[in-house]
Amino acid sequence: MSNQVPTRRRLLQAALAASSAPLFVRHAFAAEGIDRFALGLASGCPRADSLVLWTRLTGKDLPAHTEVQWELAEDEAFGRVVARGSELAIEADAHSVHAEPSGLKPDRWYWYRFTALGARSMVGRTRTAPAADAQVQQLRFAIASCQRWDHGRYAAWADMARQDLDLVLFLGDYIYENAAISNASASGPSPRVHQGGLCRSLADYRQRYAQYKSDPALQAMHARAPWIVIWDDHEVDNDWAGDHSQGLEADFPQRRIASAKAYWEHMPFTKAMRPRGSDIRLFNRYDWGRLARIITVDDRQWRDPQVCPKPGRGGSNTLSVKECPDFLDPRRSLLGAAQEQRLAQSWDSSRPWNLLAQQTLMARMNWQADPAESPVYWTDGWDGYPAARQRLLRDLQAAKPQNAVVLGGDVHANYVADLKLDFADPASPVLATEFCGTSISSQGLDQARVTRALGHNPHIRYGRSDQHGYMSFSLRNDRLEAELRSVRELWDAASPVDVSARFAVEAGRPGAQAI
Repeated sequence: MSNQVPTRRRLLQAALAASSAPLFVRHAFAAEGIDRFALGLASGCPRADSLVLWTRLTGKDLPAHTEVQWELAEDEAFGRVVARGSELAIEADAHSVHAEPSGLKPDRWYWYRFTALGARSMVGRTRTAPAADAQVQQLRFAIASCQRWDHGRYAAWADMARQDLDLVLFLGDYIYENAAISNASASGPSPRVHQGGLCRSLADYRQRYAQYKSDPALQAMHARAPWIVIWDDHEVDNDWAGDHSQGLEADFPQRRIASAKAYWEHMPFTKAMRPRGSDIRLFNRYDWGRLARIITVDDRQWRDPQVCPKPGRGGSNTLSVKECPDFLDPRRSLLGAAQEQRLAQSWDSSRPWNLLAQQTLMARMNWQADPAESPVYWTDGWDGYPAARQRLLRDLQAAKPQNAVVLGGDVHANYVADLKLDFADPASPVLATEFCGTSISSQGLDQARVTRALGHNPHIRYGRSDQHGYMSFSLRNDRLEAELRSVRELWDAASPVDVSARFAVEAGRPGAQAI
């Protein structure tokens, strides 16, 4: 499939395929400004009185600088416009727009649109968070991650756009930096491939975001609800850690600068989040009334490099503690000392729920089936930083939040787990519940390998690497319910999506129970 922006006909076909979606999502595809707003729109960073509205101008002969008007209304027909303004879209920022309406009413839905160069965008829907002291009955949200373009279509996003969600938490790997690969299989070559080579320059990363954002189902979900977004590795380079790339390139710091800028340009981030060089602040806290605190962290910029990499390489490895005693070095950190401290100070004991949105599986996963042998761990995730994980859980224990839930992605599998200080001791108390969601499309490990590992990781209550999709949640004061929604056929954009499992966490009882 070409990286050219979607044609009107293709978007209208997608809209018809998603005809059960709400009206504003359907008519979004037929917006008259499709050539100028071909990458859609998005909203994010929802606060009680403000949020961010995003778009990026596209098309031929764009001026170096051009005004983009935006409107925010209390109704879909824009009969009650409550805020409007203009932003300067400039070539130096890929003509991206980050509008920040403020002074808004808390806990309500709004509709928004953009106008520029005689064209009008599709319409998006967004919402503000409840006031910090508001009693909130419910929060409906989803977690998603890992949407590799050349591993499948985005039926999961189309299904999510049909749900009535307040919020999306995207937990990393929005793009993949890999060069174009024809993923041939028994059924033939991959239906779509990356355009271009390995992303290295600012132009490369911009092109890759444009390709991903051309997908109609992804656009529909961005237009459906606000997103809170963090990155993982593939927005930059596989397994990167600070200034260390997997290939140990000398110019990697410059690549980090390019990737961070492109990331900010294409996400609904505030202007204050614009990166300074390669540094972009993703640590944040969002309070959803009196119901929940959401904390976001960054496990890439400040981490120590992975221990015992393969010869001549950086990045991850899978090996035993016996082979690599550096696993146990207490000085090593996944989040960095400053971020560890900020997280320790961010747990909120006054609200019923604390949700930690981070990138990967936190529960221990020992891949060694023989109990007589030294445990085997993957070094890129929390298992590669066990002392840092121990510090995090001890800080959590000391803060005594009422109900802590850790949310993750990255590993292309659905996991539901108990988090405890001593995973080897069945009597060790459960401190928090973990939901690590599978990928939107990225391929995972063989399920047989995961099944074997579950037998000697009893704190992991569910593990399926043969499922792809997302997790949907309903949170109330007394209970969190989760649905694991799985796509039947990755290469079918209209694939049915099934509920593979349901779990609940009762307030005051850490640990998920199947329902």
